[in-house]
Amino acid sequence: MEILLYRYNSICEPDIIQVFTDFGITVHTEEAEMTDKHVTPKQCAFLITKWLTEHPIAFVFSVNFYPAISYTCNRFKVPYVCWSVDSPVPELFSNALKNEWNRVFLFDRAQYDFFAPVNPEHIFYLPLGTNVKRWEDVILNMTEEDYVKYGADVSFVGSLYTEKCRFDRLPRTGRCKTAGTSEQPVRAGDPADGSTSPTACLSAYTQGFVDGLIEAQLKVYGYNFIYDVLDDRVIREIADADPDFYRGGDTYADTDRYLVAHQYIGMKLASVERIRTLLHLAEHFQVVLYTRSNPSILRQAGVDVRGGADTLTEMPKIFQSSKVNLNMTMRPIETGLSLRVWDVLGCGGFLITNYQSEIPGYFEIGKDLETYESASELDEKIQYYLTHENERVEIAINGYEKTAQHHTYERRIAQMIKVLNDLAK
Repeated sequence: MEILLYRYNSICEPDIIQVFTDFGITVHTEEAEMTDKHVTPKQCAFLITKWLTEHPIAFVFSVNFYPAISYTCNRFKVPYVCWSVDSPVPELFSNALKNEWNRVFLFDRAQYDFFAPVNPEHIFYLPLGTNVKRWEDVILNMTEEDYVKYGADVSFVGSLYTEKCRFDRLPRTGRCKTAGTSEQPVRAGDPADGSTSPTACLSAYTQGFVDGLIEAQLKVYGYNFIYDVLDDRVIREIADADPDFYRGGDTYADTDRYLVAHQYIGMKLASVERIRTLLHLAEHFQVVLYTRSNPSILRQAGVDVRGGADTLTEMPKIFQSSKVNLNMTMRPIETGLSLRVWDVLGCGGFLITNYQSEIPGYFEIGKDLETYESASELDEKIQYYLTHENERVEIAINGYEKTAQHHTYERRIAQMIKVLNDLAK
């Protein structure tokens, strides 16, 4: 069997390619987008068409959903298989999601529940996994110096989302025009603004609404209510304020509420939550942060900031050496387990993560990993496990063994292939 894997340089791609290869599948790769991030949908469709006309491809695969690939495969009647690893994925609103030859796998149950009704026979739920063999190759060769270098009481590896937060880049002048009794945002280009940009500015109302919404959501774990409580004015102002707001011309539903909730407010919430949590923990514990985001406020507060960590060579050493590995799932991942959860456990690390409703379906809390639902609970559990080493080590071993047995990429791809075979019958 020969397949085509369309690459954009996702960190999951090498592991997925390896598993397909180990299963005896010949994997061809289209790599134009790995070096050119401006590949257009038309160019993408041309590249896929070329492959399908010149090779006996059983199916085309990609990480996340590409409408251009879906339309092309549908035209050739070749299955298009994709697996989401992110949330949000605006492209899932494309009419291409309805195509008969799609085999779309979504890792977050809430994401699945939201999109599955669009094409129920061709959209499936499939959680993420990890490459235990890859991590073992690194960890079994660790030296004492590695354990000293990467050891810490509490470690966090990840983005602070400050550089990815679209909401923070929206213009705010604080100057508004009045229409009746309603405060309206000033549009840049109005005489009161003095500029020529067509972008609108956020009103004080919207800024206050979002600030209050974030503070409320920070107090609730395991349920994301931002999407449900947004009002139309806030949605409109945020969409109008960003000239690059996603405007899919080929969509089956209005995307504005979903994108404002997840791509704007959700990212802002992730930034606030991560910075605030790390600042708080630094008051009580030795905290080491590995990030490529701007960490200046955290460094000033005493967090040991060490820059970015290489995913393949350094990250497994950090997870293995740290007494406590912290995970904070960004809220646009509403119910599912982020890749970080699987990777920490697959490296034999002890994990404390925010509670997600899908966790009990895969792990026993307090036996395989630990969770928290408030800042005070996080404090208490970190303090407890730093002083109860035997319990901490036992939980790390349990989490590793369960992950290695049930939650590897081999297991996930095997589940995926079973679905594909069932559909082909």
